[in-house]
Amino acid sequence: MLLSKDAISFLGGVDPKTGVVVEKGHCLEGKCIAGRVLVFPRGKGSTVGSYVMLQLKKGGVAPSAIINLEAEPIIAVGAIISGIPMVDKPEKDPFTFLKDGINAKVDGKKGEVSV
Repeated sequence: MLLSKDAISFLGGVDPKTGVVVEKGHCLEGKCIAGRVLVFPRGKGSTVGSYVMLQLKKGGVAPSAIINLEAEPIIAVGAIISGIPMVDKPEKDPFTFLKDGINAKVDGKKGEVSV
């Protein structure tokens, strides 16, 4: 589990070869998202970010799942084409019950998160 209060841009904000957040000043700068449930409010940036997510998946360095407070099309499309489970607008604010490093299960089809 990796939580970010900052929005994420996959184009230019995440290294597509390593899965490391490279955006200067981002709260996750220097951290790797590979294999982690990634929780962040929403995406930002170019529509090419969807394809960067696909590249991350093909390279084996994509997040294992995504939880967004309010997904926008870039992240939603990226998750769909990459086969990354995603929960958008969870019933309970994930920042109130999730913490960095804990294990959680994300069911994108049911829209459920459990710890």
